[in-house]
Amino acid sequence: MSSPPNQAVREPGLTRSPAVSVAGHVQQVFSHVRVGNLVAGLSGGVVSTLALHPLDLVKIRFAVSDGLELRPKYSGILHCMKSVWQQEGLRGLYQGVTPNIWGAGASWGLYFLFYNAIKGYTKEGRQTELSATEHLVSAAEAGILTLTLTNPIWVTKTRLVLQYNADPASKQYKGMIDALVKIYRYEGLPGLYKGYVPGLFGTSHGALQFMAYEELKRDYNKYKKVPSDAKLSALEYITMAALSKIFAVATTYPYQVVRARLQDQHNRYDGVLDVIRRTWRNEGAIGFYKGIIPNLIRVTPACCITFVVYENVSRFLLGQSK
Repeated sequence: MSSPPNQAVREPGLTRSPAVSVAGHVQQVFSHVRVGNLVAGLSGGVVSTLALHPLDLVKIRFAVSDGLELRPKYSGILHCMKSVWQQEGLRGLYQGVTPNIWGAGASWGLYFLFYNAIKGYTKEGRQTELSATEHLVSAAEAGILTLTLTNPIWVTKTRLVLQYNADPASKQYKGMIDALVKIYRYEGLPGLYKGYVPGLFGTSHGALQFMAYEELKRDYNKYKKVPSDAKLSALEYITMAALSKIFAVATTYPYQVVRARLQDQHNRYDGVLDVIRRTWRNEGAIGFYKGIIPNLIRVTPACCITFVVYENVSRFLLGQSK
């Protein structure tokens, strides 16, 4: 097979020629794009979001709990859910679910799409498995691309779940589109990209999670003496996903608090450093871990659902039956 125009042939163990154009690299990466990965990731993200959105709402409300008088006071996860249920019913618990579905579906779909394409490009022409560092870098690059495309959706979701008034007529935002339009109208493009900088740090979360997930799968399959990409049972996928997620959350959670506070419409900060300084001064180290328990309760099963759905849907769509 002839190589694409302006593109050096890649052979095992050889570095890429410096003469290869950026366009050639991009074309080579996109040759590894599989729509099945996008659909499988999107499916997993949507299913897990529908099942666990109320816990996401609780997590965000705890994360921005900074003492402002206008905020409801909750004594715990169950008290928060009970209070929202009593005031607004099921609709209240699913406040902000539309951008969350769009965001989670698009994020997981794009993440798996970019991650597998970058991983395929990195591994092209090699017989050896990718190292932990290469998995880490591939996941980080996929995370940056995904965040850049989806950040406005996450700002919208945060604004919607932080509307505390039970009366629909008095809410600042009527829905996802209304929030997007108003944020852009009154705050411009920077408003839609609030929290982007801590979100970039947050790509380390996904990178650590995917690195751990890939390494766990590979080592486990090596222990079983089967191919590294052999199909696992649902319980085995769940175990790998849960362990990798808990590891990533414990390592990177503070950025989520910083990001949520930057996106909060009820408070104003002058940037990431201002959030960190004020949170540390007023709440200490514990302030950076507010909401971590409901977050773990939500994201661990969400991650398990997403990965199990992804692994099975992708194998079905891409014709893998290992």
